Amino acid sequence: MKLVSFIHNQTQKIGAVVDDSVVVATGVLDCATDMIRFLTAGPSAQQALQDLISSGQQRLPLNSIKLLSPVPRPGKFLGIGLNYADHIGETGMEKPEYPTFFTKQSSCVIGNGDAIECPSISDKVDYEGELAFVIGKACRHISIEDAASVIAGYTICNDVTVRDWQARSPTWTLGKSFDTHGPLGPWIVTADEIADPHNLNLKTWVDDELRQNANTGAMLFNCYEQIAYLSQAMTLEPGDVITTGTPSGVGVKMKPRGYLKPGQRVRIEIEGIGTLENPVRGPGS
Repeated sequence: MKLVSFIHNQTQKIGAVVDDSVVVATGVLDCATDMIRFLTAGPSAQQALQDLISSGQQRLPLNSIKLLSPVPRPGKFLGIGLNYADHIGETGMEKPEYPTFFTKQSSCVIGNGDAIECPSISDKVDYEGELAFVIGKACRHISIEDAASVIAGYTICNDVTVRDWQARSPTWTLGKSFDTHGPLGPWIVTADEIADPHNLNLKTWVDDELRQNANTGAMLFNCYEQIAYLSQAMTLEPGDVITTGTPSGVGVKMKPRGYLKPGQRVRIEIEGIGTLENPVRGPGS
């Protein structure tokens, strides 16, 4: 299934995309008031939604709704740095011995089609196309072998980064957390639809220029290893989003620099998931 959060008639709802329509779960399934509650309800909720899809009822044209981030306000929004060898190579940094995680504040999250803002205080706004996964089951101290069982599904992230603000702090948090700098979407493709999350082609375009072209199999620490590592320190909960790092081709390493400018569009495509596309605007526009 392709799980979505969306606005229809000025009301936030969740459901599933089927072809050119959306099956509305909110108001039909008791657990479907928001994505986190739906994911928390577990397999029975997904089966109820699948039954609703099979019924052919509760459908709206896809072009009649406004997509939000599939998890509009995740409890945790975590990213991993330096997780592709080619990206490490272009940065000139050392390969990390352990996964290097940082936090993106959840107030930065936007959905497909929403605008990325270039703030007035920096002209060094960069894109990072990434595979992200969404936790579907609370877990702590989970093994690598069992980690797949806690993933609800996969989505696309643009880990937008303000490079000069990132460099000001070893935690990177401020440079990763500007408002509008966490595009997620367009939906969550449930884990049963992705045969191997570590063999997906990933491409990022700025306007019509292909900037990134990689395969998720090149990650240093795969999705399951990331879950096992994080869950040693904290409880991962339904709706938490972990974004898995970016390959080479980021704007900061281009000559001349390829930072984002108002009027451009960033498009990220991941095989088996879809396309996340966001325009870029100036401050306050």
